[in-house]
Amino acid sequence: MLRQNSVTCMSGTILSPGKTLYARTMDTTKLHEYMTLLSDLLLSFFVLAFAVLMVAFVIMYLVDITQTAHAVRRNYPVFGRFRYIFETLGEFFRQYFFAMDRQELPFNRAERSWVYRSAKNVDSTVPFGSTRSLSPTGTVIFSNTAFPTLKEESMPLEELVIGPTCRSPYRTRSIFNISGMSYGAISKPAVLALTNGARMAGCWVNTGEGGLSPYHLEGGCDLIVQIGTAKYGVRDEAGNLNEDRLKEIAALPQVKMFELKLSQGAKPGKGGMLPAEKVNLEIAMIRGIPVGTASISPNRHPEINSVTDLLDVINHIRDLTGKPVGFKIVLGGADSFLDDLCQEINRRGEDSAPDFITIDGAEGGTGAAPQSLIDYVGLPLRESLPLLSNKLIQYNLKRRVRVIASGKLVQPAAVAWAICLGADFVNSARGFMFALGCIQALQCNRNTCPTGITTHNPKLQKGLVVADKAERVKNYCLNMNYEVGVIAHSCGVEEPRRLTRHHARVITDDGLSVALDELHPLPEHAD
Repeated sequence: MLRQNSVTCMSGTILSPGKTLYARTMDTTKLHEYMTLLSDLLLSFFVLAFAVLMVAFVIMYLVDITQTAHAVRRNYPVFGRFRYIFETLGEFFRQYFFAMDRQELPFNRAERSWVYRSAKNVDSTVPFGSTRSLSPTGTVIFSNTAFPTLKEESMPLEELVIGPTCRSPYRTRSIFNISGMSYGAISKPAVLALTNGARMAGCWVNTGEGGLSPYHLEGGCDLIVQIGTAKYGVRDEAGNLNEDRLKEIAALPQVKMFELKLSQGAKPGKGGMLPAEKVNLEIAMIRGIPVGTASISPNRHPEINSVTDLLDVINHIRDLTGKPVGFKIVLGGADSFLDDLCQEINRRGEDSAPDFITIDGAEGGTGAAPQSLIDYVGLPLRESLPLLSNKLIQYNLKRRVRVIASGKLVQPAAVAWAICLGADFVNSARGFMFALGCIQALQCNRNTCPTGITTHNPKLQKGLVVADKAERVKNYCLNMNYEVGVIAHSCGVEEPRRLTRHHARVITDDGLSVALDELHPLPEHAD
């Protein structure tokens, strides 16, 4: 039996109290040595880091105090650099922490959230009450009826015919479609997701002015081939229209129409702009341009100087392709363009008319544009859409020429409003970018898009999974068509395209609303 003056170790060895004390002393000594070594290492690290920091500080100080390009950095060396850091971080903090749900531009959080929920096909209902103020001038509301449409009374979307006199007219139903986004401005996985989603939803995709790529065709959807001022994809070496190439493209069954782009909302009077770093070999081959050179389109089609020229080109392309042909434009005010166009059509006959007109508002988006144009030039859609509709009605051309509205229409109410003012279809680009996962990082022109949509960096593109995003594109389109129908049924009509101007109202300066048919009355010669 062991006495109290002996200790049993964990290993079973019996140690005397003296040996136990010695072992503990050894452990304490080793721990002390380790702690001393660690503290020395940490001290050395901090001294080295401080030295590096001081050297960097001195270098930045000398650079800032001697440079002449930036006054703030010259007057406040080193510390002036924080201004640029705060500017960069400011966008992030405003978006996620400081901006109210309906404050942010170009699209606020409430608008983006609705698109995200619709694309994910999750519950889009909201609780308690609307956060949307009904008092600001210009606010749109709809006139519900005492006897709304019952579910069994509602109708499926009506099939419309575009280009009824063409050899190959286009028949389609979807109100909501995908606007022009060029391959090059957006990435390969983005194009694949959009076109696959469009095929599943039954809507069309506009190729944008960058030309028809293999990825547009791979998706299997209906395609509208846009012909921009540089005629990418259908140009010869001199930049003129290549008729043989045009006929080759028209022979593809997926290609349903051609759109001649005269101008777009974000940069009317300025051609498309693709930075040099995005012009790789593949994009250069598709467009027919040099590799690694910034792709800047002419401000207009050189051969189109008048409405006579415009109709000549439209009819020439239609004769070559047998497909419907229209044009895209931003209106610039109460000039004579629409009167001259309609009068020339009536002089030639209805068959000479464009099969559709895409009217883009000044609020339209782009990947890159001069701020002087994006902020200040062109009529917003709230003015240009009723102006176009009224001119077509006045000259008895509204049934012949389909109207496609484009420009910041990403929610059901905006789409329903456009239909009330005469739109047959609505195009959206940024709405479908949100469906792809866009977070409005505002880096479309830098090849650094964090969601892989507008970049050709493979490391960033891998975040965009085509199968998943295509499903979201489909959901967004179908939910949009459905929700526009919900508004229509509340107004007492069976099908959304039966909405008219008296179904919507706008808040005026005195805080009261006025119906659209009073704000934008039909022209005297309306039939």
